Amino acid sequence: MKFTDILYRVEDGGVAVITINRPERMNAFRGRTVDELIRAFKTAWASRDVAAVVLTGAGNQAFCAGGDLKERAETGRYGETEWGTFEIERLHRIIRDIPKPVIAAVNGVAVGGGHVLHVLCDLTVAASHAKFGQTGPKVGSFDAGFGSAYLARVVGEKRARQIWFLLDLFDAETAERWGLVNAVVPLEELLPTALAWGRKIASYSPTALRFLKHSFNADTDHIGGISHLAFDGLELFSKSEEGMEGAHAFVEKRPPDFGRFR
Repeated sequence: MKFTDILYRVEDGGVAVITINRPERMNAFRGRTVDELIRAFKTAWASRDVAAVVLTGAGNQAFCAGGDLKERAETGRYGETEWGTFEIERLHRIIRDIPKPVIAAVNGVAVGGGHVLHVLCDLTVAASHAKFGQTGPKVGSFDAGFGSAYLARVVGEKRARQIWFLLDLFDAETAERWGLVNAVVPLEELLPTALAWGRKIASYSPTALRFLKHSFNADTDHIGGISHLAFDGLELFSKSEEGMEGAHAFVEKRPPDFGRFR
């Protein structure tokens, strides 16, 4: 596959850098973006030259703004895909399953599905101007799997419900205080810090790291079953009149009218 939506490179020291490269859409993902991310993670998984992976976004405005709502509003889906299905759940699994630590370098806004991606990474370093939050109930979407249940393990039940029910954006310092990110640095130090972490990891035993990652994941892997149910439900809901109202309102730059569905 020739990459059009992402960039992939391997830095000296054994660190693969995967960059979502759609800055004109705030690095929002469509179906092809997800396919390419899966391919890049599988490439890093198989490579003996890679010990750790950094996931980031192009530019300095957005890490990832979630699913491409313009695409969804125009077509009712997230565009063409390699396998004919939208594989976001598969991407979530591969970030967890790849036996190499994954570091999110959050270079701007991480909201919606983009917020979920950074939560699933093993470590997160954020630029000081980064913003975090959820949008799902505002745009007719939800992540009732890892994006909510696992998030509650990271920040606690009350904070996770606050993130999903109030939909307020919060800054990097707050995210660090809540335990959602590991470090906050100036933008110019973001990628160097993530690469330094990756190179440090590369000096350690890969087998020990693999077992540690699987051990950390084992306690929450049951959420995968919940995720299957949630994504099946989301596929049906997103095609409903209520589900599409949020996407249409976003594109039309108006408040959504969900009251009629209550």
